[in-house]
Amino acid sequence: MREQKKRETRQAISDHATQLFLERGFDRTTIADIAAAARVAKMTVTNYFPRKEDLALDHHEEFAAGLARTVARRPAGESALAAVRREYLAALERRDPVIGFTGPAFARMIAESPTLVARLRDLHDQREEALARQLTAEAAETSGDPVAARAVAAQLAAADRLLFRELQARMLTGAPGPGYGEAGGERGGGGGDDAIAAELDGIARQVFDLLEPAIGAYAVR
Repeated sequence: MREQKKRETRQAISDHATQLFLERGFDRTTIADIAAAARVAKMTVTNYFPRKEDLALDHHEEFAAGLARTVARRPAGESALAAVRREYLAALERRDPVIGFTGPAFARMIAESPTLVARLRDLHDQREEALARQLTAEAAETSGDPVAARAVAAQLAAADRLLFRELQARMLTGAPGPGYGEAGGERGGGGGDDAIAAELDGIARQVFDLLEPAIGAYAVR
């Protein structure tokens, strides 16, 4: 019962914070505002969320660990690139907020806050570093080159960061972008998340195909 109560309190704080951020903007909302809305003490808010940014980016732990976890869990015969490709396309199918499906209002709230933009940049760096540690550890087990492992991690993270930015740019307008080149495939019809997902599917396949000749055979389990 105690753990359930903690989860409910945490969720209530997060929900009230998100609503205030969307209404007032992240930088204009204080911890005191959030505590008052959630009817808890300021210390309760900071106990659950030590950083104000974590109230807005509440998937931060999952996000930072995501690439490394995907690679660590890949099945036998699958490369690191193939694992990242597979998981990204699956995340597109389920419209996962971790890869950027946040809705226009939330994307705008992030874009308008220098604090959140900086925090998101830091989380992308953490995401790359976690992947680098995973690939370096695997390389050590097979007497592989740790520099090569970090280079592959950097390339995969750069592709992941690019796709996140492309998706967020479309979230800001709620519509697909202006196209992505002759090799990218056809744009999805209609509007909203479905059209954006269809376009990002084409972009992602193009990006991962570009990486295939260089690292497609790297770290095959």
